[in-house]
Amino acid sequence: MNYLFIHQNFPGQYQHIAAYLAAQPGNRVVFLSHDSQNSIEGVERISYLPYRQPHPSTHHYIREVEQAVIFGQSLYERCLGLKKDGFRPDIMIGHNGWGETLYLKDVWPDVPLLGYFEFFYRFEGADIAFDPISPVTLDDAPRVRTKNIVNLLGLDAADWGQTPTRWQWSLYPEHARRRISVIHEGIDTDRVRPDPQAWVRLDGPNLTLTPNDEVITYVARNLEPYRGFHIFMRALPDILRRRPKAHVLIVGGDEVSYGSPAPDGQTYRQIMLNQVGHGLDLSRVHFLGRVPYHSFLSILQISSAHVYLTYPFVLSWSFLEAMAAGCLLIGSATAPVQEVLRDRENGLLVDFFDTAALAERIDEALDHPDRMRELREQARRTVVEGYDLRTVTMPRHLALIDDLIAGRTPQ
Repeated sequence: MNYLFIHQNFPGQYQHIAAYLAAQPGNRVVFLSHDSQNSIEGVERISYLPYRQPHPSTHHYIREVEQAVIFGQSLYERCLGLKKDGFRPDIMIGHNGWGETLYLKDVWPDVPLLGYFEFFYRFEGADIAFDPISPVTLDDAPRVRTKNIVNLLGLDAADWGQTPTRWQWSLYPEHARRRISVIHEGIDTDRVRPDPQAWVRLDGPNLTLTPNDEVITYVARNLEPYRGFHIFMRALPDILRRRPKAHVLIVGGDEVSYGSPAPDGQTYRQIMLNQVGHGLDLSRVHFLGRVPYHSFLSILQISSAHVYLTYPFVLSWSFLEAMAAGCLLIGSATAPVQEVLRDRENGLLVDFFDTAALAERIDEALDHPDRMRELREQARRTVVEGYDLRTVTMPRHLALIDDLIAGRTPQ
């Protein structure tokens, strides 16, 4: 079989499935992406570059649409070259969000296209107007409606869709939901698991931390409001006051993945340190930046309490990985966290904005480690039973792909 994957950030959500398919005898897996240093054995990665950027004069409602058309056209031309060279995929699988999948069916009309539909933008009921830090303007409603142009064009182009959570699926229009399967990418629970022998070495303060230490962890790709960084930082003085022996490990970069950048060229870390830094014992607060994956796992494995906050938005892989590692999860009572985390069953929930409650929940968790052991065990069980890569999500993903190749309507 010939498989064509498309994701501008190789390998994105397709790391596991592309590696699995490439390892099967007789398969050819081609992956189109922006340039990358990443590689997967057996996967042929082909780079493409957009031929230009959106024009500065383009209306700001449709600047992202113009960017998507440029990406889609670049992929279209790259695929025409592959077709000329004799390549014909049995299925095309790609992320719809940036426009790369828009014109694939114009190259291979009879080849099924499985699109990854991550988020349908809503003016109400999701991330917009959720946080007072980003007040709604008169411009937002039409801007958000227009933002779905690529979503809707992608839905029209694809034969079927995939999305990782039921809440994200629920955001799509009813007519679209009939052709979108809910399948998470999956967690490798053989690799991501508790380890009582784990340790983390902090070279700056010459400190080694283990599961026997009191360690509070916070992880995000970037330290930004969408992942509740500002809320966590506002709660931190109270947390440190309550827990005089605790060390806090904060993982994440200073860029912005979602939402607006910080004003005046600052970072959100700088802003929050200016606001609350005077009340922090910074010898116990460790900003680690972005870390290698093995270090990330060790951080989860030594965690005494792991905080995950998010706007109603896409669910981070790190959330499920923390559960699989046996962390005591303290999560925001927001969608889609509540789809997975049940208060006092497999973790603790707290109002996103309630910094006092967050400090109290952390205090409770650290005061009663024996009582929390069952929550940790149940957190891992939740992921093993519902999101395990090998036994749950990979078989479902492969079955969906086989259905589409065979011309069957998926369940």
